[in-house]
Amino acid sequence: MEHIAFPSWPDVAARLIAVASGREMAETVIRGGIWVNVHSRELLPDHDIAIVAGRVACVVPDASYCTGPETQIIEAEGRYMMPGLCDAHMHIESGMLTPAEFSRAVIPHGTTSMFTDPHEIANVLGLAGVRMMHDEAMLQPVNVFTQMPSCAPSAPGLETTGYEISAEDVAEAMNWPGIIGLGEMMNFPGVAHADPKMLAEIAATQRAGKTVGGHYASPDLGPDFAAYVAGGPADDHEGTSEADAIMRVRQGMRSMMRLGSAWYDVESQITAVTEKGLDPRNFILCTDDCHSGTLVNEGHMNRVVRHAIACGCDPLIAIQMATINTATHFGLEREIGSITPGRRADVILTSDLTELPIELVIARGKIVAKDGECLVDCPHFDWPESARQTVHLGHELAGKDFEIEAPAGANTARANVIGVVENQAPTKALKCDLPVVDGLVEGADGVCQIALVERHRATGGVTNAFVSGFGYEGRMAMASTVAHDSHHMIVVGTDREQMALAANRLAEVGGGITIFKDGKELALVELPIAGLMSDSPAKDVAAKAQKMVEAMVACGCKLNNAYMQHSLLALVVIPELRISDLGLVDVRTFQKIPLLEPQT
Repeated sequence: MEHIAFPSWPDVAARLIAVASGREMAETVIRGGIWVNVHSRELLPDHDIAIVAGRVACVVPDASYCTGPETQIIEAEGRYMMPGLCDAHMHIESGMLTPAEFSRAVIPHGTTSMFTDPHEIANVLGLAGVRMMHDEAMLQPVNVFTQMPSCAPSAPGLETTGYEISAEDVAEAMNWPGIIGLGEMMNFPGVAHADPKMLAEIAATQRAGKTVGGHYASPDLGPDFAAYVAGGPADDHEGTSEADAIMRVRQGMRSMMRLGSAWYDVESQITAVTEKGLDPRNFILCTDDCHSGTLVNEGHMNRVVRHAIACGCDPLIAIQMATINTATHFGLEREIGSITPGRRADVILTSDLTELPIELVIARGKIVAKDGECLVDCPHFDWPESARQTVHLGHELAGKDFEIEAPAGANTARANVIGVVENQAPTKALKCDLPVVDGLVEGADGVCQIALVERHRATGGVTNAFVSGFGYEGRMAMASTVAHDSHHMIVVGTDREQMALAANRLAEVGGGITIFKDGKELALVELPIAGLMSDSPAKDVAAKAQKMVEAMVACGCKLNNAYMQHSLLALVVIPELRISDLGLVDVRTFQKIPLLEPQT
């Protein structure tokens, strides 16, 4: 299937000039609005936008001189005409949707450009999976740019992925038409220590003249951070404090501040601009991870911009952070990010720059959404069977697969326990004394079991550990094949038999999320594509996801966006403690550690 043909500027330059000069008539004119100019940071009332071939020909006080009888007139009626919003860093798979359905979900929220890193599917299906995501992205009526994933596995030697991404893969992908750069470089120790593979990927990207994405998930801003910046990453979204944002910008990086379904990192960092007065053009807004419920019920980048404004940011500066700043960072300032001549005609009409109701969305010169309804087709890629059959457990699991044997003769056991932190990606490395019953270590006092079940190569492997913070009660289990980043299967539960039921259920349906309590399935979200995504509409997936959230609450969980926390427990590049198919990983030292401490 061919991607939607969109003419480049050289192809239509003569027409743009002819319309701007009045020698030809515009195809569309947006008339009588307030021009939100993100280059000069001004609001300019009583302007018209003339559009031809999907691009802006001119923005003038009166475009009647290039308006003909066949010109489509869109009345702005004094509303603000602002650029379509850009999400600078995001993972489509986190929405549990394909690129087509994700696009359909966010277009009504005013998102017209996305910079996506499909490293989730890369871990499951390798380069072939990235190409599938890229190809569906290229079909969409909005701009979906793809960053070639850099780290699969994210931490070599500490986890096993379904496929590995090589420097040769990166070099090959740099020639694909929709590739905009290298995805987040999560192996920050590898970069800081000049790992040849990491440097080869960065070099291939820079030779192609494209942007290297960063991911420095450490509070240490000393020599390791300096070494990481020297290694080439141009941005970072892992900052959580004002000091993080300031240091990144001072070192020549763009500080990407995220508000996703579980990430609330804008408020703590935007004070670098609002209070410390740093140049806002080096700050960018993004979502990173948004699940379908957030998209359907709360919004996408419009939600992030509203939040930044609520945190004290000037509305025009917040809009810059979600438009022109992003475009400039990726070398696309002449294509997107502003309403100026030659750029793609991506325009939002809104009556309020603070509350930001998205009343009309225009992408590439066409009306694509109005009053919350998507008005265009978002074409689907023909996903092959190889992408739909990806859960291979090796054998049917039973309760005994989740048993944790205690040291001989012990009545209690001191365990290293993963401590979940609400609304944050980092966890805490805890030590808890747990009871021993019939020779097996049991959870207690808010501590339940967690297991990482290998699902790529049918090894039958199960890694068992403990996690604290979910508050689960009774006999329950939750299983998910969304388990960043290697995407094996994570099972969390208070009862081993329920854990086996949940794991086997996901093998049966080809992946997704399920919750069992007392032998009954309370919720199921089927994610048949790579065990990560559904090609159903976002509202349908969101409805099932809402039942999942309600089931978690019914099992005693009170954490905000607890599902996102669940899915990140195997992310072995974010401190402090994680689980992988190879064991417990202390991400402060990037070393495997034992589950149970030696008896003294």
